Amino acid sequence: MATEQTLHMVGGVGATSYATNSLIQRQGVLKAQQVLEEAIKNLYGNNIPSCLRFADLGCSSGPNALLVASNIMAIVDSISHTLNCDPPSLQFFLNDLYGNDFNSIFKALPDLYIRMEKEKGPRSSPCFFNATLGSFYGRVYPSNSINFFHSSFGQHFLSQPPKGLLNKGNTYFTSTTPAEVYNSYLEQFKQDFNVFLKSRSEELVPNGGMVLVFFGRDGKDQNQTMITPWALVGIVLNDMVVENIVEEAKLDSFNFPIYAPTPDEVKERIEAEGSFTLKRMELIKYGWEAGLITNNNNNDDEGLLVDEESKGEYIAKYVRAITEPLLKAHFGESIMDPLFIRYKKKVANLLKVQKLEHSILAMFMTKKCFN
Repeated sequence: MATEQTLHMVGGVGATSYATNSLIQRQGVLKAQQVLEEAIKNLYGNNIPSCLRFADLGCSSGPNALLVASNIMAIVDSISHTLNCDPPSLQFFLNDLYGNDFNSIFKALPDLYIRMEKEKGPRSSPCFFNATLGSFYGRVYPSNSINFFHSSFGQHFLSQPPKGLLNKGNTYFTSTTPAEVYNSYLEQFKQDFNVFLKSRSEELVPNGGMVLVFFGRDGKDQNQTMITPWALVGIVLNDMVVENIVEEAKLDSFNFPIYAPTPDEVKERIEAEGSFTLKRMELIKYGWEAGLITNNNNNDDEGLLVDEESKGEYIAKYVRAITEPLLKAHFGESIMDPLFIRYKKKVANLLKVQKLEHSILAMFMTKKCFN
């Protein structure tokens, strides 16, 4: 329960909020757009039910919370237009943990409805939004009640840090940590993802579908484990331990409940659990600075012409928006500003000598039907 209470993004719309600092996740959703389109067309291209029920698991807050819903509306509307039929009613269930800032989502709904009416006019179909609180590592919805699940940037979060983990001086696993540290993370991911798949299979209607997009890593690139945003937090905290700003014991007892799996690790879990057929999986890479607006008016979303200091600040802000509630609960609020000022400088220096990339996994699967 402690993890569920602290595992949420920074709420509100302030300078350090997730709403203000979530462009990196937006880039990931947009890069995986083709997977979402293929999934919905594959499932409902020829036979659209009168009402489609979608659930967005780990919806978080801010503008991205309604981005997927907006994209789904456009896809379903396009399919309906192609088939020359009336679009179905849409029901969206937005799910996240108890600490999520749902208020900011609901405040944005009127603008979404206005935009829908302007874009679709008389073709606009009824659309209903509901919030469902609770962890997706377990049942959230009634049996056979959801047509389609979507979740972006959620499944790399574990239900808890691996138990009994001895990961001295680190907040995550790296290429230099002992094998047992990596194995502890992997086992926790296997347990959690198995529960996730089993729960979704019970909640989906027969032949229902699911699209997942989350942080992963390229199993062919062992250097991918060397520098991650989460491990870099540990490096900065180590510097603060040396300067007696942070207690060593505090650092040694903290581990991020995050695991970025390889494609093979995900496929193995899907096959072992047995409820789903994996239709498509892609590994997509893009820079840590993706989404940073350049000042050269081109369409390069990687921000290549922005100086390293600006990139470092941009990256530090979105990492803070993701991790601050967890860090604050363990280390206290007083070190947050100093920690991320140092983080910003550390990232800027790294970018001067190497390219830092995120890897995300985007996948589409369907529920198996057993006679």
